[in-house]
Amino acid sequence: LKQSICSSIREACVGRRGFALTMAATATAVPQQSAPAAQASKPDPSEVTPQELERIAGTSIGSGLSPEQAAQVLRQDGPNELEKPPKPTLLMLFLMQLIGFVIVLLMIAAVASIAVNSVGQKKEDPLSYTTGIAIFIIVLINAGIASWTEHQAGGALEALTKMTQASIYVVRGGKEVKVDVPTIVRGDVVLLETGDVVPADIRLVEAADVKVSEMALTGEPDDVAKTWKNKPKKEGEPEKLTPENMVFSGCSVTNGKGRGIVVETGMETRIGRIAQLIAGEDGGKAKKTCGCLPDTSANSTPLQVNLERLGARIGVLAIFVCIVIFIIGVVMDRRDPENLGNPSWLYMILIAVTLAVAAIPEGIPLCVTISLSIGCSDMVKKNVLVRKLAAVETLGSASVICSDKTGTLTEGKMTMVKMYAGGVGYTVEGKGFDPTEGGFRNAETGAEAGGDMVVKSSLLAALLCCNTTLNKVTDAETGEERYEPKGNSSEAPIVVAARKVGLSEDVSQDYPRVLEVPFSSSRKMMLTVSDVSDRPELCPGGMQIESGAKYLTVCKGAPNFILDYCTEQLMEDGSVQKMSEEEKAKVLSVVDEYSSMALRVLAIATRSMQKLPFAADDEDVTTDQKFQACRSGLRLLGLVASIDPDRDGVPESVELARGAGIRVVMITGDYLKTAIAIAHNVKILQKGDDDTSAAVDCACLRPDDEYLQDADMDKLTSSVRVFARARPEDKLEIVKSLQRQGLVTAMTGDGVNDAPALNQANIGVAMGIQGTEVAKGASDMILTDDNFCSIVAAVEKGRTIYAGIQKFVAFIMSVHIAEVMQIFVCIVAGIPVMRTPLQILFLILVTDLPPSIALGMEPGEKTILKEPPRPRSEPVVLGWMWCSMVLNGAILSMVIIGVY
Repeated sequence: LKQSICSSIREACVGRRGFALTMAATATAVPQQSAPAAQASKPDPSEVTPQELERIAGTSIGSGLSPEQAAQVLRQDGPNELEKPPKPTLLMLFLMQLIGFVIVLLMIAAVASIAVNSVGQKKEDPLSYTTGIAIFIIVLINAGIASWTEHQAGGALEALTKMTQASIYVVRGGKEVKVDVPTIVRGDVVLLETGDVVPADIRLVEAADVKVSEMALTGEPDDVAKTWKNKPKKEGEPEKLTPENMVFSGCSVTNGKGRGIVVETGMETRIGRIAQLIAGEDGGKAKKTCGCLPDTSANSTPLQVNLERLGARIGVLAIFVCIVIFIIGVVMDRRDPENLGNPSWLYMILIAVTLAVAAIPEGIPLCVTISLSIGCSDMVKKNVLVRKLAAVETLGSASVICSDKTGTLTEGKMTMVKMYAGGVGYTVEGKGFDPTEGGFRNAETGAEAGGDMVVKSSLLAALLCCNTTLNKVTDAETGEERYEPKGNSSEAPIVVAARKVGLSEDVSQDYPRVLEVPFSSSRKMMLTVSDVSDRPELCPGGMQIESGAKYLTVCKGAPNFILDYCTEQLMEDGSVQKMSEEEKAKVLSVVDEYSSMALRVLAIATRSMQKLPFAADDEDVTTDQKFQACRSGLRLLGLVASIDPDRDGVPESVELARGAGIRVVMITGDYLKTAIAIAHNVKILQKGDDDTSAAVDCACLRPDDEYLQDADMDKLTSSVRVFARARPEDKLEIVKSLQRQGLVTAMTGDGVNDAPALNQANIGVAMGIQGTEVAKGASDMILTDDNFCSIVAAVEKGRTIYAGIQKFVAFIMSVHIAEVMQIFVCIVAGIPVMRTPLQILFLILVTDLPPSIALGMEPGEKTILKEPPRPRSEPVVLGWMWCSMVLNGAILSMVIIGVY
């Protein structure tokens, strides 16, 4: 028996990071497996029974781990917290700014100037060192601005660690104890209640009406019902983003209570894997450059890369010109006119320093920084908060915008838009949670219908079957007031719609609730029984209540389930008619019509009762028995249909982006059918598009849980515009694929699930209102109004900034080319050099810098959004611009030399 048990455990064990949390004796009896073998034998906790998991984990559902066992596992696995790679200090970032090729050349020139003057006749004169000191000051100013800006970025991994509460109740040694979350270990039995934040990845073994908000993890706004049971996937059923019997670290419990066994902690949780994706494939281990400094080249923007290339090219040319002039000067024996006794090579070193200062455009980094800073200020007016300076311009070069659906393209607020009651269709106007906007209208006549009997009766009955409230809250940062629901997200549209016809959720206090049967995945509906004694009608102008009726049952849930128990239907004139099969078919056709529009439909039905169909004081009557006794003989009042509506202006912005040559791609965790409907609403998919090829389920990216080869992946992502049922890893792979195709990719998102892709994209755009701190920390810019339209406005501003940068780069380079030509002519002709390095610096900073900044601030062309995005590898200075700069420099040189 002992050998059999050990054999079974050995098969189920996965070494250190599986579920083999065995007793101390068992742990020593079972050898640790190698990583590949462990991974291959790792059981899926969602697919095993609670009893099997209890055996594998070496724990007890009733008594949990012993304190000794928990301490042993804690020593083995470490604390239940996320690893954070060390963040570069401000000093480290400052030093990183000094290793650029052009900056190194300038510093060498400064050192050479100081060194030569230190051995000259004027070595005692402090003014002789002004050239070297001035160069160092310019270098330090640039490095200081850039390092401070970068120091403000980051924070995604730090924000992840805040997505949990400080302590939670667990069962240890048969007692319920409150422990700190970092001390939770695999095998712990955790007790969850409404309001708790899940501390680790947990397999539920008990669940009483548990619902969890997984929006931060999956991006979907609806609360997810959980169960402890193993439910095999039905054929043809869409793949769920999370198993129904698992709850994950960082998600909040919105309803019910449960008990579960911890299966993963720390970096092995889903949140931990996201942290690894944010940190990169190396797990956050910082790559080094120059032996000790962090290497951030992988995160450079296209502008930074192109400016670095331009600087390197100029630097090489400067070295070449310096060498040529030095050789010519030494060969021609050119000496210092003020000190003819010094050898020519010493004089030519000073001339080489002068040439370096003249050739290297010191003003470009400063002008770029000032231009981008001004752009950041302008962006704020367009509801865009920039966290990284270079991001201002990068968005202007974007060729693909990958957008999350919920909260970006849509409002992120489930809103009732359709209603069917009494055989009549109604439209509901207004978006979001503000009940003061919009109202009800008859779908056929367009007449105002907020006072219709069937509308008020259906909404009041629905309110009696809700636990959600709507409150006006004040934003602590902005001071703005807004409406915010508290409770179940699927009930929020009902509460808001009821307020639009003058029914507050507080009205339910006038109808004392005597029974509540919560929604469950098996019942597919919620049921309440309220006291309506001495009421002739449900509400003023509402449905008549049968004489003598004391109680009113209300059912709210899936239409096809509720219709099975309906025997009659309330009509528009207040009459009641039998629910025939034809009438049921008619109602179901309305349900199908709403569902085809990606609306989420709930049915509302009631039943009047003179007395309760069970003994209220009988404790032996179960909840299910009460539910079955009350749900029969229902009267259908109506259907309510809700959707997360698209934001105002988004369709126009998508078309504007398309005109600018930018492809908009939707990546969402929602079901494919819903994603296609929203994509058509916001014009991402157009009439005539083949939805089967333009929109795909992300399961096709990983047919056997392995991602496609790069070539196949790139072929797929090059044409698809809608990706549904996306995991965080899917979003990351899609962005990588687009980047492999040479596309500058912008990614928008608001949830934890978006953070890896935001971090990987050339430009990450987070939502300011509904965005998590994790998403904001991983992003380059934040939309303060959560509106996709602001992205397109930012694209236009980014293109304008880049055009300005090209203008002042051409202007500055023309001046520097002229300076080099003038020095060359002076040396060859044997006449004194007309300017010292310090004079050249003065001219650059005082007479050249202000016009350059002015050029960078010029407004963009009106047709700038009709031009295609520039290629990622396109240099800042194009071929024709080089010709123009050389010609301009030659003209300047001829005029200045002539005057000199």
